[in-house]
Amino acid sequence: MSITLTETAADRVRSFLDNRGKGIGLRLGVKTTGCSGMAYVLEFVDELNEEDQVFDNHGVKIIIDPKSLVYLDGTQLDYVKQGLNEGFEFNNPNVKSECGCGESFNV
Repeated sequence: MSITLTETAADRVRSFLDNRGKGIGLRLGVKTTGCSGMAYVLEFVDELNEEDQVFDNHGVKIIIDPKSLVYLDGTQLDYVKQGLNEGFEFNNPNVKSECGCGESFNV
């Protein structure tokens, strides 16, 4: 099982953590919501939970709980800028469909 970051995404996460002044990494998870069933969740992590899985890419720790890992295995997290919009982009090979607004997905 693996989760990867592009170098651009890793740089952005490092920048967020530096600006925040604390944190050991970024938690990537999923929650049930939206019209397609699931949505991604990103949050800073200050302490690890016992069951957490940790992936280190480009010097950044990505922390995932076991329940979310089933849906996120093989995902690459990127940070993209398109015109005036910028943000994280999830390249998840497990996604079967996405809602029209892009807020949720189904596996």
